[in-house]
Amino acid sequence: MPDHAASFEQLVLPHLQAGYNLARWLLRNDADAEDVMQEAMVRAFRYFGSFSGLNPRAWLLAVVRNSAYTFLRQNRARELGTEFDETQHAGPAEEQTSETPEVLLLRSAQQRFLNRAVEGLPVEFREVFVLREMEGLSYKEIADLANVPIGTVMSRLSRARRRLQTELGRSERAGSTS
Repeated sequence: MPDHAASFEQLVLPHLQAGYNLARWLLRNDADAEDVMQEAMVRAFRYFGSFSGLNPRAWLLAVVRNSAYTFLRQNRARELGTEFDETQHAGPAEEQTSETPEVLLLRSAQQRFLNRAVEGLPVEFREVFVLREMEGLSYKEIADLANVPIGTVMSRLSRARRRLQTELGRSERAGSTS
């Protein structure tokens, strides 16, 4: 088993953050995402022997996705999660810039609005959007992961983008009238 654990650690653990990001976006709740990640990692380790070795990131994301959907089916009444907190999910602190506090405040507000808009997408649209735009998976990788045709991935991504554009346009119009 030592080789199994070492291989798992080397191939899968570097992709923990990507897995958490997917779980967080699908579930819209930090605590639920953490629970699902724990379950997904147990499953991933248990079934690591069946891993083909081709793409550990996509394989782990598939395990996380399946765990998240199992969670959603079992807890449908709890689908309304807590609001996404940008300060908890921000990357490493950026170096100081010469931007004014007003520009930084505006950028922060825009990011929060975008996060809420993404969270408002139906789960199947949110899933492909996050996998493509935030995790950088190819259409084929997403299709394999979600077990749907590439055309379905493209359609869902297009619809997600259209809904986000509509929501962002609505926000701009509301902001210009105030």
